[in-house]
Amino acid sequence: MKYEYAEDLKKRAEEIVQILGLNYIDMSRVEFIRGRGSSSKRTIARCHALGKLMQKAMKAKAFYAIEFLDMFEKMSKKEQDKVIIHELIHIPKTFGGGFRQHDFVCKQNVEMLHEKFMEIKGEKNEGFSWW
Repeated sequence: MKYEYAEDLKKRAEEIVQILGLNYIDMSRVEFIRGRGSSSKRTIARCHALGKLMQKAMKAKAFYAIEFLDMFEKMSKKEQDKVIIHELIHIPKTFGGGFRQHDFVCKQNVEMLHEKFMEIKGEKNEGFSWW
């Protein structure tokens, strides 16, 4: 695997966070990375966290990294936005190093948030869904 910072995706995520009011997400403590060369066939993106034990050991605050794999690049911009939303909402409101599970991070919530995002931006939400 090769990794590179994805500043363009971070900017898109910052816009999503701002528009959707996900203000509990401290974007200065979230990094966006492109992972190249994964053997994973179905994974599009992953959210990683610096857990509580490592935070304590490092005397650091919570930190998240969102990794986007090769398949992400082949998606439309709208579908990419849904993936970004999906990964962002894995981050809990406590921003403490934990994760929200897929009972909350589900198709229904992602679609609802994406629809709201598109509405506020003044764009229509239609077309293919990666779900």
